[in-house]
Amino acid sequence: MLLVQQAAGAAIATAVILAAGEGAPNDRAIVFSVLAGIAGAIALGAFYRALAVGTMSIVAPISASGVTLPVAVGIAGGDRPSALQAAGLAVTVLGVLLASREVHEGEAPEGARRSIGLALIAAVGFGAYFSLSDQAADESVLWLVLIARIAAIAVLTPIVLAARTSLRLSPRDGRALVFVGAVDLAATGLYGLANTEGLLSIVAVVGALYPVATVLLARFVLHERLRGAQTAGVVLAFTGVAAVAAGG
Repeated sequence: MLLVQQAAGAAIATAVILAAGEGAPNDRAIVFSVLAGIAGAIALGAFYRALAVGTMSIVAPISASGVTLPVAVGIAGGDRPSALQAAGLAVTVLGVLLASREVHEGEAPEGARRSIGLALIAAVGFGAYFSLSDQAADESVLWLVLIARIAAIAVLTPIVLAARTSLRLSPRDGRALVFVGAVDLAATGLYGLANTEGLLSIVAVVGALYPVATVLLARFVLHERLRGAQTAGVVLAFTGVAAVAAGG
């Protein structure tokens, strides 16, 4: 469960902050961390649900298209993309459209159509997280990841209670969720650290290459198959993201 994952990440982040003895961030960093946490919770919730009802190798690249938001924010803030990056953005959008196209045509299942909508919600959420966390990372990456998770927990808890979802987990599931929480914490922490060293418009795109691993796992572990247009869309989405990164 997402709530348990976020709680595990918060516990680990708290321990690291206490060990490091890092002082509290300023009010501005706290506000942006909270907003980033809310955006991240919405994005992860939509992403996981999309994976549950749709095809992983379609959902992943569509969710990665949210990178266009931090790129736009970076450009507005003074970043200047190269011609290759501009072309990469266009290719990414085309890839998303192709990856979605065949799912909506013919007798496609309702679940597949829902997964596309959820993946697009996840894309906006991830893009918002990338943009907002950049504002807080310069102050403190450790506090960013902790406050973001506390905000996510505050959003998710009433949803879980309203849905009357059981929090009972088997030891195996509990260990798996703690592991996922730790990996998620490390990934977002490294992303925040990268933002303190590089341009938002570049770091965000490189970070958005995560679907490569997702699609490969879907192909070789879950044995998912794609149709012709979907395969072309996935390839174009990856190519576009890679082009934006390479054009920096």
